[in-house]
Amino acid sequence: MPQDTTPAIARRTLLAGSALLGMASPFHVARAAGRTRYITANNNPYDILDPHQVFDIGRIAIRLNMYDALVRWVDNPAKLDMWLAEKVDISADGLVYTFTLHPNVKFHDGSALTATDVVWSMERILAIKKGAYGLFSDVVKPGSTKALDATHVQFTLTKPFAVFMAVLSELWVVNSKVVKANEKNGDWGAEWLTRNEAGSGGYRLKRFDPAIGFQAERFPGHFKPFGPGAIDDADFRVSMETATRVLGMIKGEFQTTDGYMPAEQVERMKASGNVWFKEAESIRTFYFIMNHSKTPMNDVNLRRALCCMFDYDGFNNNILGGTVVRNPGIIPNPMWGAPKDLKGYSYDIDKAKWYLSQVKEKLRPLQIGAMAGYPQSEQGAQMLQAGAAKAGLEIKVVAEPYTTIAPKLDDPDRAHDLVPLWRSAYFADPHNWTGYLFNSKNFKAGNASFYKNARVDELTEQALVVTDQEKRRPLYEEVSRILVDEAAGLFVNNTKFYGPYAKSVKSVRFCPIGDTQDIRWIEMNA
Repeated sequence: MPQDTTPAIARRTLLAGSALLGMASPFHVARAAGRTRYITANNNPYDILDPHQVFDIGRIAIRLNMYDALVRWVDNPAKLDMWLAEKVDISADGLVYTFTLHPNVKFHDGSALTATDVVWSMERILAIKKGAYGLFSDVVKPGSTKALDATHVQFTLTKPFAVFMAVLSELWVVNSKVVKANEKNGDWGAEWLTRNEAGSGGYRLKRFDPAIGFQAERFPGHFKPFGPGAIDDADFRVSMETATRVLGMIKGEFQTTDGYMPAEQVERMKASGNVWFKEAESIRTFYFIMNHSKTPMNDVNLRRALCCMFDYDGFNNNILGGTVVRNPGIIPNPMWGAPKDLKGYSYDIDKAKWYLSQVKEKLRPLQIGAMAGYPQSEQGAQMLQAGAAKAGLEIKVVAEPYTTIAPKLDDPDRAHDLVPLWRSAYFADPHNWTGYLFNSKNFKAGNASFYKNARVDELTEQALVVTDQEKRRPLYEEVSRILVDEAAGLFVNNTKFYGPYAKSVKSVRFCPIGDTQDIRWIEMNA
């Protein structure tokens, strides 16, 4: 029999994942005596484990729990903590960042995490051009990142980049030796890492099935300490139906689910007496992506008409019960760079009809791609559909899982005309909501609306080479005004996190970047 030379972590995760293929029911695992088990119901499939192929909040639990980065966002308001890195030295010209790594950091297979792994992880992001690629592609060139020795890594940027430290939170470090051992035809291990993990995070993979979710266990060799009641075993399950998630919370089958539930579902859970809620201000704007690449969506008058067809008060106050705040632009109201006097659109069918009369291209039925399993996305789509009908414009609503919608956002021909979703905080800077989403350099790398405006490009690029926040502020304020004037998107509200938890759960540490999916901080009663 040939000798098995596959790394231990690879054997474990491959066997565990393959054993579950074809299963149609949730994982069933005997709970060890004295161990705490935390079950979360997610309304988005965990279809891929690779931390470099995806860049969203729906699947961020994979990245936050099984991987580490040089820095990490914590608390609310969000602040940036040093994580894998002990310190950083930045050159006077803002081009060279030299990080000193924590010593004795181990991957889940017991091997040491070194600067070489950090370098290889950056090179991998730049090579596969997925996930957070758009955050780095314009300032980090292949081959420019160097391992000075085992504990020192150096980045040399092409130009000053004001948010470089902030976006390094998405440079998840993978075990380069393990992944390279599983490469196929120069794919940088993409096929293998889709179903396996090679991280150093606080939790390591036990089982994975894209139809069900994944299970992880606490990694005792992690370099950061855990609390005395830290979670031992975590079960991240896919549960698309809102009613199923709510009933599971009421019956004690789940310890948590998403914190952006419809008002009536929140009341159901409250009435049960089995659930408590973590309430926190968030920086998560709800808006409609508009596909500017298609006619007649490329006509500003049609986009303005759509913005006048949406009943903002009816949606925010009636459907959502006043749990959100009107946000007239894309930048959340509490974030610096959002103009305090910004006037957005209001619900006005007569004005919508007038704008429609100014559209030069022939009108056609539009299609909204609503996210299945996200009630607010589907309700928002229906609200716009109803307003459009009153104005004489036909809109069709198609509900699809986000994992089906997401790949289309990079393809202007396949993308829906509109998609109602949230712009979550990946890093606490206005660039998260402006340059990344609307600079034309980010087509297929963040700019899912395929919007192009020379002035917006100029302002967002200028804002990244200025380090003084007060000098950056007016640049983002001007961008915000342009985006509203051109109806670059349909901007609706800023949300509030209202997370449900079982009574056994305590020490929930909310951060708007990740929405408490970083479970290392949570403790439970055994």
